[in-house]
Amino acid sequence: MTQTARTRIGILGAGQLALMLAEAGRRLDVDIVCAGQAGDCAEQVAPVVAVDLNDAAAVTTFAAQVDLVTIESENIDAAVLHGLNLYPNARAVGIAQDRLPEKSFFQACGIGTAPFAPVDSLQDLEQAIVSTGLPAILKTRRMGYDGKGQVRLHRPEDAAAAWEEIGGVPCILEGMLRFDAEVSLIAARGRTGQIVFYPLIENHHRDGILRTSIAPYAHASDLQAQAEAYMTKILEELDYVGVLAIEFFVQGDTLRANEMAPRVHNSGHWSIEGSKTSQFENHLRAIAGIELGSTESQPTVMLNCIGTMPSVEETAQFPGLFRHDYGKESRPGRKVGHLTCAASETAVIAEWQRRLG
Repeated sequence: MTQTARTRIGILGAGQLALMLAEAGRRLDVDIVCAGQAGDCAEQVAPVVAVDLNDAAAVTTFAAQVDLVTIESENIDAAVLHGLNLYPNARAVGIAQDRLPEKSFFQACGIGTAPFAPVDSLQDLEQAIVSTGLPAILKTRRMGYDGKGQVRLHRPEDAAAAWEEIGGVPCILEGMLRFDAEVSLIAARGRTGQIVFYPLIENHHRDGILRTSIAPYAHASDLQAQAEAYMTKILEELDYVGVLAIEFFVQGDTLRANEMAPRVHNSGHWSIEGSKTSQFENHLRAIAGIELGSTESQPTVMLNCIGTMPSVEETAQFPGLFRHDYGKESRPGRKVGHLTCAASETAVIAEWQRRLG
């Protein structure tokens, strides 16, 4: 009897998302290998090959050693990705890594956004202030994450200083919306077009960094169908395969798209314990051509650990608390791990929100 070869999946990147993908891969008939550098997080559970992800030839050589490749960050230049057996495809990644085509794509799909305008000079910024209004946020078009590459403007007189602070790189100016909540929807689409959705997630940020995710969003019944319709439109328009996350602002009974991530997402980490099939497993299932798993979920809260990781002894005092340590060195503003807990454990959640600050 001939044994079917295991699918060999290459991940471009070897950080914490690759780590959790590799952990999920242990439950499937796949082998994981990561492109990164020695000492990266994923090295704890999967082979890591030294690859410069900005070097197209090096990435192509790595991709030739596996059956297919995926990403853990959209900040790999899309030009490096073209021609690879890549899931999701390079078009989706290219749109998501530049805020201007991303916002334009949302609008072309009939999905509302905050008002925005392209900015390539101080004069552009001064004109954009008139069209978008104030307050507004000047954002770099590329490479911004966790609040980086952003400057707030409250008065027209702030323009010159903001342009200097941002470094004079291509930007967009985005009008600041009044909103009721920030939420995200995570879905997976397989090679056959099968789509599964997770419940809407309520997200709380501080200093531009995600601190807490609550699944499901308390008012999801009014908005879940709307979010799923928007997600379906985008997945099908992009012929997308894999997990996609879309962040929205809630304004009454309307969702406005903020940004999308063509990968597994921080706001979905709760799904490891909170859903029958985590976002990580469903991403691997999707790209490997395996039937997607159930997203039936229980109310769950995730708390990011920023800067330092609480000790095993501290978290062990709370039996219902799940600890995920990424194995990263402590550093201010750095995501070094996360905790998850059933949403019903309100006292435990409140205590750890206090401890984590």
